[in-house]
Amino acid sequence: TSEAPTLTPTIIILLIGLGLLLIGIGLLGTLLGVRASVASFSNIEIGMIMAGYYVGYVVGTMIAPRLIRSVGHIRVFAAFASVAAATSLAFGLVVQPAVWLALRIISGLCVVALYMVVESWLNAQSTGPARGRIFSTYMMSTLVALGAPQFNLLLGDDSELTLYTLAANAISLGVVPVAVTRDNEPRIEMAVPVGLRQLLVISPLGVAGSVIAGIVSGAFWGMAPVFGQRLDLGEIDIAMLMSTTILGGALLQWPIGHLSDNWDRRTVLILTSVATAAAAAVGGWIVISGGPGLVIASGVYGGLMFALYGISVAHANDHLHQEQVLEATRGLLLVYGVGAFCGPLLAGAAMQLGGPVGLPAISAACALLLALFGIYRVTRRAAPLPEEQTEYVAMARTTPLAQEMHPDADPAPELDHTQPKDSGSRQ
Repeated sequence: TSEAPTLTPTIIILLIGLGLLLIGIGLLGTLLGVRASVASFSNIEIGMIMAGYYVGYVVGTMIAPRLIRSVGHIRVFAAFASVAAATSLAFGLVVQPAVWLALRIISGLCVVALYMVVESWLNAQSTGPARGRIFSTYMMSTLVALGAPQFNLLLGDDSELTLYTLAANAISLGVVPVAVTRDNEPRIEMAVPVGLRQLLVISPLGVAGSVIAGIVSGAFWGMAPVFGQRLDLGEIDIAMLMSTTILGGALLQWPIGHLSDNWDRRTVLILTSVATAAAAAVGGWIVISGGPGLVIASGVYGGLMFALYGISVAHANDHLHQEQVLEATRGLLLVYGVGAFCGPLLAGAAMQLGGPVGLPAISAACALLLALFGIYRVTRRAAPLPEEQTEYVAMARTTPLAQEMHPDADPAPELDHTQPKDSGSRQ
């Protein structure tokens, strides 16, 4: 029998719709950081506003599935996209920290609902060997869609409504491809993730890596535009800084992942963490000295930083039974979300105390802590053989529904989730 195509017309339509949405969402995230800095919000206030996005994100994961089951995918998608577009315009109408915090929470809730609609539909379209390729295509297209629109920042003045309108328009246009989809809407079910205590027993380094990856990623998404503004960079330089970091993450994940598939995964995670800390430190030194090369350093940093989460999840999967992978990966994503919530808060406080250099400083410190913990874990457990390791899969921030497409996830009913794989031989 011939293999089913990876990208069906429905999948292409869904990715186009989500891509348009992310163009607006990516532009809005950078725009808010720049505008908040110009409006003289403190770094701590900006950190709280950006962390509010993840509050909405968590709330959305709890209420969106229920709404989707009640009224259907297309209605939920259209409703939340409309609210997201209106929220984008509201940011430009009322520039006040408390209002922005509330709007940012609403924005996070809307975005996770939109992700869930697309991801549950992609899950229904993902069958057999194509699941892994669709998952990788989805993750990479997400990063590219978030990185590509950064230069739209040059199309208007951040103090006017033009850029907010562009973001709202892109979000609104994202509804069109999904609304005209003719395939039947899939059923959505949300499973309970593996508990944190069990994850810590199965893979302490996987949990720690997910938390740290969330912190440095959340700090970047939330505070990098503020970092650029505090350095008095022009809008084209801020756009270059953001896009280079994001696209660097898209380009370097696969080479790093290939290394982790053939070496002790912990060694690769340790080396990647040290290299991430070094790249952040170089960026901090450039800030202090006023030298050139910040954009190049940011590209290298992004390529390394965005790989931390994928390596951490792959390492955890190395110690799981196949039927545990889906729930455990969902649990690691929630742990990542906790870190992503803390990232803007920590970076905002560090920047309030030390100026712009606080952002690379907190990123370097967190990455270095992960490397040290990884070295400790190497002394506590023997490495699996390379042929026993699962395959690395590039991952980006998304929702628990996307994990059903993870190539190592077993769609069969879960069996015994109480013991890690081969726990006796690997302790």
